[in-house]
Amino acid sequence: MGVAVEKLPLCENAAEGGFFVACASRHLEFRVFTPTALHPLNLKANREIFMTYLQTFAEQYNVWISAGILLLAYIFIATEKMPKVTVALIGAVATIAFGLVSQEKFTGGKINSDYFINFVDFNVIFLLISMMVIVAITASSGVFERGAAFMLKLAGGGAMRAMFVLGIFTAVLSAFLDNVTTVILVIPMTFSIAEKFKMSPVPFLLLEVFASNIGGTATLIGDPPNIIIGSAANLSFSDFINQLSGIVIAILLVVTSTIIFIFRKQLRAAPRLSKETLDQFVANTPIQKKKAIRSLAVLALVIVGFIARDQIGLDTCVVAILGASVLLLFEKPSNIFREVEWNTILFFIGLFVIIGGLEASGGIKMMANALVSATEGSRGLTSMIILWGSGIISGFIDNIPFTATMAPMISQIQATVGVEYAKPLWWCLSLGACLGGNLTIIGAAANVIVSENAAQHGHTIKFLEFFKYGIIVVLISLVMSSAYIWLEFL
Repeated sequence: MGVAVEKLPLCENAAEGGFFVACASRHLEFRVFTPTALHPLNLKANREIFMTYLQTFAEQYNVWISAGILLLAYIFIATEKMPKVTVALIGAVATIAFGLVSQEKFTGGKINSDYFINFVDFNVIFLLISMMVIVAITASSGVFERGAAFMLKLAGGGAMRAMFVLGIFTAVLSAFLDNVTTVILVIPMTFSIAEKFKMSPVPFLLLEVFASNIGGTATLIGDPPNIIIGSAANLSFSDFINQLSGIVIAILLVVTSTIIFIFRKQLRAAPRLSKETLDQFVANTPIQKKKAIRSLAVLALVIVGFIARDQIGLDTCVVAILGASVLLLFEKPSNIFREVEWNTILFFIGLFVIIGGLEASGGIKMMANALVSATEGSRGLTSMIILWGSGIISGFIDNIPFTATMAPMISQIQATVGVEYAKPLWWCLSLGACLGGNLTIIGAAANVIVSENAAQHGHTIKFLEFFKYGIIVVLISLVMSSAYIWLEFL
């Protein structure tokens, strides 16, 4: 068998001796870089040869490389082989190193649109940091624990009513705080309440985690996916309240009633708490009144600022920064910044760069066109695919990277087909990504925290046990969401 071998220059200036080898036969054809003449001591020349080759390779296969980096990031995040912030940062560095996004801020005297910083959504970053600061200061006053204790007192001494009140309280809290903070605040009270009722805390904990994920769906700041969606689609706090609060309340009431019905025998068997016990429970919940009043006032004004964004001319992140700055005047900033989840912030930054690589390479546009083509332009079918696909996928992988991938894709669909066509797609993504977290014990960070705390107190919640209830909750949520989307938009 004859084989032809040809040496091809790496570039026009091939003095350093780098070249490709092209080998062709009836059965084989390949091209491979062969750096046989690299100078062992001329590191600069060698680096230029290698970087030129790397850039050429990346330009030719940029979509595949960017998609591969994203896929690997998904795999490592889902399998938890290493911290997700580490995965995101390594992926971001790889995206930059392959030249999928640029390191140059200016090109030819003009701003470079592919500059990697441009892909980091700082509206999301600063909104997250500011709300974490506001929540940390407000939570340290003890106002949330006192509020929960007071609501339990108003509900009376029955276990069934107590569970209903805790579920509603958790959902309302989660609409304005992040889910993790919400369950961390509620968990200690839950164990105390369950002990007084002389029953397992698992039914209460399950309802609380379901309620936290459902309640967080209702507002712009309730769940990180909504922050991403709000920034990408230019949706305001009012838009989320107007569009999602109704269906979220309906889902919350149905899910809460369903979970209470499932555990009705245990709840009915629990002893009723006396008025004295409830009074003591409220009295034993500490609160710093001045800090609580100050923090709640600032939080209320921040939410008003979110709602009046267009009237006051300030973006949501600017309003949040202002609120956080005011509260920091009364605190030692270094202490408060310890409470900020910097791992989450850096995770977002790395993720934005990875997604930026896929966007810059044209991969996002290809995905958008493929989805529209597969559904033959049917807005109803596209909406249902996004809603149910998001709901199921978010039950098994982190909904933040999923939403960060889907948001630019829907933006591309919106640019191609129109704003009116894309309008329900944004709400489908929000409902699916946020509500789908209830499917499994790893579907949301709040789920993991609740299960770990339960195990520490001797009440293990196994994966299949959670899934048994989670699948009921998610089916109810997605069916009701589908009916709402269809009636409202389609």
